[in-house]
Amino acid sequence: MFSKLQAKWKVKGWQLALILITFAVGGSLTGFVGRKLLGLTGMEHGVLYFMLYIIVMTLLWPFAVILVSIPFGQYSFFTKYIKRIAGRMTGKSHARVVNEEKVSVGSKQLAVSND
Repeated sequence: MFSKLQAKWKVKGWQLALILITFAVGGSLTGFVGRKLLGLTGMEHGVLYFMLYIIVMTLLWPFAVILVSIPFGQYSFFTKYIKRIAGRMTGKSHARVVNEEKVSVGSKQLAVSND
């Protein structure tokens, strides 16, 4: 299983370990912070609470994982990973998201060089 992930993500064994640790710590941080935030609402456990819980966790997770990835040195991997997820959610392919990113970076470089 781990060798398949390693091949799919094109990473070395030690980097895969750091990525998996980042997923675990980021997910735990998401759960902890999400529960604290929802505790501030004073809502009882019910249908609305669980719907809000799902929304909060979905919005918090990318931020938590990016935050945790910085000290583990996996920031570049997770920014690309989250962009791929966002592309799938919005219907854009990964190649299109990467191409748009390159175009925007290229135009910023062009704008800087023209100054």
